Amino acid sequence: MPQILTINAGSSSVRYALFSNGADPHRLLDGKIERLGGESAGAVAKRVVQELKAKSSVGAPDAVGHRVVHGLSHTQPELISESLIAELREVQSLDPEHLPREIEIIEAMQEEYPRAPHVACFDTAFHRSMPPVATMLPIPRRYFAKGVQRYGFHGLSYTFLLKELNRLGDPAAVKGRVVMAHLGSGASIAAVLDGKSIDTSMAFTPTAGLVMGTRSGDLDPGLMSYLARRESMSTAQFQTLVNHESGLKGISETSADVRDLLERETEDPRAREAMAIFCYQAKKWIGAFAAALGGLDTLVFAGGIGENSAVVRQRICEGLQHLGIEIDGSENHRHADRISSGRAVVRVIRTDEESVIAESTARLLSMQKEESRNGTS
Repeated sequence: MPQILTINAGSSSVRYALFSNGADPHRLLDGKIERLGGESAGAVAKRVVQELKAKSSVGAPDAVGHRVVHGLSHTQPELISESLIAELREVQSLDPEHLPREIEIIEAMQEEYPRAPHVACFDTAFHRSMPPVATMLPIPRRYFAKGVQRYGFHGLSYTFLLKELNRLGDPAAVKGRVVMAHLGSGASIAAVLDGKSIDTSMAFTPTAGLVMGTRSGDLDPGLMSYLARRESMSTAQFQTLVNHESGLKGISETSADVRDLLERETEDPRAREAMAIFCYQAKKWIGAFAAALGGLDTLVFAGGIGENSAVVRQRICEGLQHLGIEIDGSENHRHADRISSGRAVVRVIRTDEESVIAESTARLLSMQKEESRNGTS
């Protein structure tokens, strides 16, 4: 059976999955390598291959699909070439937490599977439908021409969520107003109108928007110059501060994990404040995007926190009755597919970025085969 291997490389972990190759790929097996630390990309690639061999007797995959967090203006998956790698290297400073590692993993997997086509699936592609009013940043216009703009991320997750809404028969997926909240250690919210992204909380980099596990989210831009003057903080130190030392971890001074903070909040005011800020910021973004959409038909929770924390979902939705949001406590507690009783539909959907990578890779290879056939006939 032809098979597609998907690689979803994060800053500290790699998720992989093996799918059948065809019009409707189905998952055969998967796994996750965590706490990479200083482990080289080559070593990680070898671990993936070893785990695959231990779980399956199948040899090399027919293709490998890779999640690439930052895709600039790319709107579709594409075969990974030397020129694409060179382009990604040029922009890796836009996302130093993901892109350098992803490039290394891609090259290491190419060495492991040199005969298989490798395909890049861009997280930013989903948001290329956003209008200029959402993409342009309020700085001198010359920077927009250089690619400095709001890109948005978590696009593979949002692609899957929208597909699931269609499968569930939710009419808002095609013609309606949808807010999707991907809440995990990295968190973002997207506004979707008639099936197209019109705005999202992450911006030029994945550090912007919501408060996250260790990322700050939106900050006053004057903070960087203040810290540079008062503490002689360098650009590199500021990057470390806002990406690894801030967010829930920075506020609580103990943990970036929502489960830990919820356990501690009754006796630790820092944990309580961290959770209050997280839920408050998510509520604000939902309200802002409802305004941008002209109302709300469907709200979707996804990601590790959005899928698994009934308490967080309840707190975020408190006070949003004016948007038609009414949470059914019992349904929310059991993580039901639909957790609302009001006019607006509130859903919990387990996202699946790997399936989107597999489908995108299979579709691209099928199109190329068809073009090749037509070109030689």
